[in-house]
Amino acid sequence: MNKTSPLKLEKISKYFYQGSQKLEVLKELDFELQKNEIVALVGPSGAGKSTLLQIAGLLDKPNAGHIFLDGSDCSKAPDALRTSLRRDYLGFVYQYHNLLGDFDALENVMIPQLIAGKNKKEALEKATWLLERLGLKERLKHRPAELSGGEQQRVAIARALANTPKILLADEPTGNLDPNTSDNVFLELLSIVKETGLSALIATHNMELAGKMDRKVVLQNGKLVSGTPNVQVQGKNFYEG
Repeated sequence: MNKTSPLKLEKISKYFYQGSQKLEVLKELDFELQKNEIVALVGPSGAGKSTLLQIAGLLDKPNAGHIFLDGSDCSKAPDALRTSLRRDYLGFVYQYHNLLGDFDALENVMIPQLIAGKNKKEALEKATWLLERLGLKERLKHRPAELSGGEQQRVAIARALANTPKILLADEPTGNLDPNTSDNVFLELLSIVKETGLSALIATHNMELAGKMDRKVVLQNGKLVSGTPNVQVQGKNFYEG
């Protein structure tokens, strides 16, 4: 792969049909994520933030446009290649942690590594380091049902980082947490992303947390815009600084 931006989207369009009505979600959208950059993706509910993240993460296909990972056009990659890229190049964090309930925190973070081919010793060492770094040293052997919501989300973050992806995609990663826990988990996430040299695109409704990232992009009317969009989130006007 060429030495270029980790993620570049060119002229991405996505639409759906409701009966005969065409619903355009993304309209020839352009975006570029730089190395070791953390970008906040903001916009009103229903604007298409999740759709954009799914397309960037090769979980969904656009109707038109191109997706470049490290300079390679992956828009029409076959399913097997898309799967391997998601496993090795991309990390995902969702609002709901989706942990495996029958496995403890360590095992939840080890499993993706074992699937990727790491041996058990390496997977254990990496899982332990990540979980301890995220403040879960005393909770390694606890199953999800024995963890708080914030602790479960920390495990989900560790799992997303386990295979050392180049890009982290996060969809409202703290949206299901109380404000204090949300702030703490989010700051831990930003810190570890910076420390490990990742690039990250993070969808959030929290403008205070968005302001802590390197920059903000606003999804409005199917495109990413700058300036001061005429929209509201959670009752408050927001802008891109």
